[in-house]
Amino acid sequence: MKNIIKYGLISAAIACSISSHAKIEVYENEGFSFSADGLVNAFYSNSSIEHTDATGATSDRDQSRVRMGFLPNNVGFNFANQMSDMKIEMRSSFWVSINDSDNFRDASPADLGTGSLIDVRQFYATISADWGEVLLGKDFGLFNRSNILNDELLLGFGQTSDFFGLVDGGNVSFGNISTGYTYPFPKAQITYRSPEINGFKIALGLMDPNKSAADSSEDLPRFEAELTYNTTFDDGSFKAWLSGVSQSSELDGVDDNQSGVGYGANVKFAGIALTASGYSSKGLGFVAGLDQFVGDETIETDGFLVQASYTMESHRFVLTHGQTKVENTNSILDAKHRNTGVAYFNTIRSGLTAVVEYNHTQADVTDALTKEDNDTISIGAVVTF
Repeated sequence: MKNIIKYGLISAAIACSISSHAKIEVYENEGFSFSADGLVNAFYSNSSIEHTDATGATSDRDQSRVRMGFLPNNVGFNFANQMSDMKIEMRSSFWVSINDSDNFRDASPADLGTGSLIDVRQFYATISADWGEVLLGKDFGLFNRSNILNDELLLGFGQTSDFFGLVDGGNVSFGNISTGYTYPFPKAQITYRSPEINGFKIALGLMDPNKSAADSSEDLPRFEAELTYNTTFDDGSFKAWLSGVSQSSELDGVDDNQSGVGYGANVKFAGIALTASGYSSKGLGFVAGLDQFVGDETIETDGFLVQASYTMESHRFVLTHGQTKVENTNSILDAKHRNTGVAYFNTIRSGLTAVVEYNHTQADVTDALTKEDNDTISIGAVVTF
């Protein structure tokens, strides 16, 4: 089962739109500019895991780690050229794992040592003017994009279910991926974003399709879209979003359709932030939409995430609960994944945040009659520039 979420383990989060992710202006002259940004984080975590197998027998283990949190460490470079009524920009970002030491007892000597998994998740250009913006290249998808960007645990740790191999895995923790939303996997795309009109903004994307099999046929691209709304009021703000995805594949004369809808809302006032989001999909994987269930219309997944936070000067306190339910009408897999957590974030200086977090994660795989209870405490720091 751990192998089916390979893509989710390799890449699991987004940092490109974090409000605290500042840019350093390196050069600016006559409309041309170059800037850089980056993020480094490390956490000490301790997980206590209890497994219950099909016979009802239980087993326990504890595991300490020093590793990245939900966000991989990354560095980004930005170029911009303002030309009267048009602006051309380019961004590239490189995502690096720090968990490349000897973590696996059965690894061969050739596999040990450094293996930083440098991953180019963004490499795109944008052309923008009064009519909106067109993005060309590789960037994160639109489906469930705002669900993950508005997660209060984005700079923290989140769930580390052993069901997904996350406790001993060599990469990131999962935030609320598979316990509330799926990961908007980076894709080659051509995406149009409209200018904001009365608080509304729409994005329409043509994405490189997901193959449902090595020899499947996709005669149309993958379509993704997102509608957002933002407004402010006295001492507060409100945002809402709605996203969708649709794709069809054909294999041996049989059509496999993939579709999904994501949604959510966030309100902030008097230091309080309340967020509720969810999604429903058919024929998509429950981690990143790219696992072995792609194209299998019998797979249906639903998830939700509710969170509350309170910010007082440099202190932010977070309560979170998320759940994803997986149903298969062919009874290959029925499962429910849940995560409940509490977190404390302290902005020590601009660009330096300390984090203390506790998460209780549960995995219940009905058909296999297996259960997991996982309690993880994590303490770490995040540096951004």
